[in-house]
Amino acid sequence: MPVTKYGGIERFNWWLGEELYRMGHRVTFMTPPGTVCNFARVVIFDADTPLNKQIPKDIDILHLFEKPDEPLSKPYLVTMHGNNTDFEELDENSIFVSKNHAERYGSAAYVHNGLKLQDYGKPTFSQPRTHLHFLGKAAWRIKNVKGAIDIARASGNKLAVMGGRRLNIKMGFRFTPYSSISFYGMVGGVEKNQLLRASKGFLFPVLWHEPFGIAIIESLYMGCPVFGTPYGSLPELVPAEMGTLSDRKSVLVDSLADIGRFDNKKCSEYIADNFTMTNTARKYVEYYQMVLNGRKINATPPKLKELPPKFLPFYE
Repeated sequence: MPVTKYGGIERFNWWLGEELYRMGHRVTFMTPPGTVCNFARVVIFDADTPLNKQIPKDIDILHLFEKPDEPLSKPYLVTMHGNNTDFEELDENSIFVSKNHAERYGSAAYVHNGLKLQDYGKPTFSQPRTHLHFLGKAAWRIKNVKGAIDIARASGNKLAVMGGRRLNIKMGFRFTPYSSISFYGMVGGVEKNQLLRASKGFLFPVLWHEPFGIAIIESLYMGCPVFGTPYGSLPELVPAEMGTLSDRKSVLVDSLADIGRFDNKKCSEYIADNFTMTNTARKYVEYYQMVLNGRKINATPPKLKELPPKFLPFYE
């Protein structure tokens, strides 16, 4: 860290540490070699040494991003960013990234992700919007870049794919021949922001229960309504006036025909009012205080209540 391209979770960790520092807390990152930081101490993590032996003595609380595999001498909590594929019990001090995410594990503990808005610059609402966009790990089938391409073509729109290549052989041979579909690979910074500013809307027809999706709030902040499937956190994050959610391609295509009814500025203001890193950090501090006072975040270890199919449906 800091990341130079997409790196959603890594960027989130950096922003959270930066905001906690701004609030007056002392922050330490424990990372593999390579991290450089001017607002926090950096401790190099050694994967071959028990975590307990590497924790500095002056640390009050640990914020982890996976369940510890050893008893820890310091108070801690764990943010769960992904989805389990089994019924393994999670740590009692687990926190999820959306209400839907938490409920699927029998928990009520969640903190929405937030953005550091300064990294995006001010959205513009007067420039021409020339294309739709997809933002995510395109090689991952649950993100359904194929569905996004189908929607864009059926609606007569150009599509910018951020997070994938035209030729992909990592997950089986895939080649997209259409000239209306442009691929930008793993893109970040100014280039990504420019593509978002010129986008009419975000296509996100995921085939799983999306835990949160930072790309959703990034896109809305840049004035892009969301057209996706109604799975996981999407109904929680995308109000009706900010986009259309459906498990049917035809419904999303029809909605794009009247995309002008969505107000780009209101989409942006909704994120600025509700999904900033300041809001996120304050909520985490409340959980830090709970743990430091000796209370468990969950009365019992959270566990996935129901195993969904490998791919949720997406109909024509």
